[in-house]
Amino acid sequence: MTTPRTRLHVATDLAGGLSVGLDPSQAHHVKAVLRLAPGDTVALFNGRDGEWLGRIDGIGKGWCSVALYEQRRPQAREGDLWLAFAPIKRARIDFLVEKATELGVSELRPVYTERTIVERVNLDRLRANAVEAAEQTERLTVPALREPEPLARLLARWPAERRLLLCDESGTAPPIAESLRGAPSGPWAVLTGPEGGFTQTELDALKKLPFVCAVGLGPRVLRADTAALAALAAFQALVGDWQATRQR
Repeated sequence: MTTPRTRLHVATDLAGGLSVGLDPSQAHHVKAVLRLAPGDTVALFNGRDGEWLGRIDGIGKGWCSVALYEQRRPQAREGDLWLAFAPIKRARIDFLVEKATELGVSELRPVYTERTIVERVNLDRLRANAVEAAEQTERLTVPALREPEPLARLLARWPAERRLLLCDESGTAPPIAESLRGAPSGPWAVLTGPEGGFTQTELDALKKLPFVCAVGLGPRVLRADTAALAALAAFQALVGDWQATRQR
């Protein structure tokens, strides 16, 4: 099977015989950055119809059309893992969203805690980071990105069946590997706080909730973005989809 030079996420339906138009920014990237031309192969995915191979059948300034001819991979079920995180400064939140996408997060939920300093979250920029990461890592989906909300509101509407892995920096929670050993499968989420950490009031309230599992992340104090990615990696290795191998 042909190995495409690039993968692109699109919103439109995908099926054999269709001609798909790329949006202007993608068309510019394909033409001016990648320097692709008619006849070159690209792969498209939309999170619903799997991944499709197509040949560029027309390209110009601000436009590009791709003729689909073969499904490279069918749509497969991916893990159901959320990341709820307190917003942090721009460079670090961009990095966090990119790497969380690479680690297989299915939903990203910014939450405001008592010590959160960042008040504005640029969802368009974060969504673009997630799309780019999904394209590069051969994911078939892009994680959903929710509107920021206060932690109390998030918890008030929390689905009871979803376990919440609380990253507790206080030093009182058991190590993450110990807590997750033999943990049940099913829907999970990871929750991390801001650079200043959760307040004691927040930690006490969280630990009283029946769906919360508080864990420690080792003997060192981690930055907020490092803590989130460390917890996600540990979860995927012990409970999640790192128990599967990459399909080629």
